[in-house]
Amino acid sequence: MTLHDYITLGASGLRVSPLCLGAMTFGKEWGWGSTPAESVEVIEAYIASGGNFIDTANIYTKGRSEAILGEYFSVGAGRGKRDRLVIATKCGGNLFAGDPNGGGSSRKGIMRSCEESLRRLRTEYIDLYWIHFWDRSTPIAETMRALDDLVRAGKVRYIGLSDHPAWVCMDALHLARSAGWVVPIALQIEYSLLQRTVEGELIPMALANGLGVTPWSPLKSGILSGKYRRDSRPEIGTTRVAADSRALNERTFAIVDALVDIGRSVDAAPAQVALAWLQRRPGVASTIIGARTPAQLEENVTSLAVRLSADQLQHLDALSAPDLPFPCEFLENIRAIIQGGTSINGRRTEPWPLAPREGEMV
Repeated sequence: MTLHDYITLGASGLRVSPLCLGAMTFGKEWGWGSTPAESVEVIEAYIASGGNFIDTANIYTKGRSEAILGEYFSVGAGRGKRDRLVIATKCGGNLFAGDPNGGGSSRKGIMRSCEESLRRLRTEYIDLYWIHFWDRSTPIAETMRALDDLVRAGKVRYIGLSDHPAWVCMDALHLARSAGWVVPIALQIEYSLLQRTVEGELIPMALANGLGVTPWSPLKSGILSGKYRRDSRPEIGTTRVAADSRALNERTFAIVDALVDIGRSVDAAPAQVALAWLQRRPGVASTIIGARTPAQLEENVTSLAVRLSADQLQHLDALSAPDLPFPCEFLENIRAIIQGGTSINGRRTEPWPLAPREGEMV
């Protein structure tokens, strides 16, 4: 597989590359990231490799990320290429200190944010507009109606939900379907070998409702790249990963060890193995990758060619198995009671030992 092997996103006809270029590192306004010139190099390398899906947000690097993309596609080397790209951005983050309506998912906040993003991106429309976070203070019906209005106005083509609980997503989907409003096509969530709790509710919800999953932080801020080991932790204040991060524990190091070992056997870097594992998870459509240099981008893109055996995938599954919320484990444990010792959809169970035998029915 390559970036040219496009897929349709969720239950839509929107074609996107299997790896999405994340633009959160475009700009140095947050104290780290890439200069505009470095960002352009990464954009051009991604497009040259066949990529067509770029993800940003209104708040990334204080709006600079959107501005870099806007300049590139309007007056830079990318002029004339904008319509060939799927540009996704998000609303919800507040860029206006002291203004309670400057962020969130209210009609006022969404409309204002959309206009600001269109201005920075220097475009007439947004291909995929994400609600960045669940706004507990705004009724989801208000949010969905506002998004529908943006689509009908031609300012947005498709919508998606990012970082929302599964029950809120279901509420949003039900409201949109019932009212005849535009329905979300995708779900953006943190997902990696170190963050699999989404498999309890969010992934099954996405699978059942035709939402294409676009994982963010697939390498857990670089931890799964293998650069942090038991004897080589990050220096204080030098990276986004704290030296005393709770993620740097024995379970993590065991997973990294496995990524290194598997990588050696398939001639791949640990990060490539981690991305290859994630891209093959049920529901995953296009994984969001970040890169500060064309070299980092190339390494991530090459992960699409990595082939992992069933044993290797199973080994990584076992090492990273999450503790899921009730009733996930309970329902798995009682599968035999439901199936009666049969095989259903490829899942075989042993006969339930407490089931009545022939002739014992009361």
